[in-house]
Amino acid sequence: MPVKKGAEIAPAKGKLGVLLVGLGAVSTTFIAGVEAIKEGLAEPIGSLTQMGTIRLGKRTDNRVPKIKELVPLANLNDLVFGAWDIFPDSAYDAAMHAGVLEKDLLAKLKKPLQKIKPMKAVFDQTYVKRLSGTNVKTGKNKIDLANQLIGEIAEFGLCICGIEIGDSICERRAESHR
Repeated sequence: MPVKKGAEIAPAKGKLGVLLVGLGAVSTTFIAGVEAIKEGLAEPIGSLTQMGTIRLGKRTDNRVPKIKELVPLANLNDLVFGAWDIFPDSAYDAAMHAGVLEKDLLAKLKKPLQKIKPMKAVFDQTYVKRLSGTNVKTGKNKIDLANQLIGEIAEFGLCICGIEIGDSICERRAESHR
């Protein structure tokens, strides 16, 4: 099937919701990095969308624009963060507890990080034996819990579109129920 040439890509409009599963070391580092860039405290080193380039044509054409100049992506100032976590700590408190980021950088980002408070998480101790938290959803069954998540996603930040990022890799594998 031939590719349609000259296809229009609509520019990004409105806010982009970024929902994170867990508000621990990885998530708070990601959020703090974006906030540091927005505040002019850091450069977006390692960000494909902000600094990555793409070659157009032959190598000898020397056409290598940044991806963000070629594709109309959301501006970092339009990102809105949210998370679910079994602990009620704000992103600032979670980052302080994780101890991954420099304390002087966290002090400069305290205000935006304190605004991010996690929603109650869906949590089943069967799959994670060594953790327990108080910021946990309750429901009649898993469908009820899933519907609560769907509602939160729909209500989140009145965003035009959104993405969900999961960095939880410590769960026990579910047994097959065949």
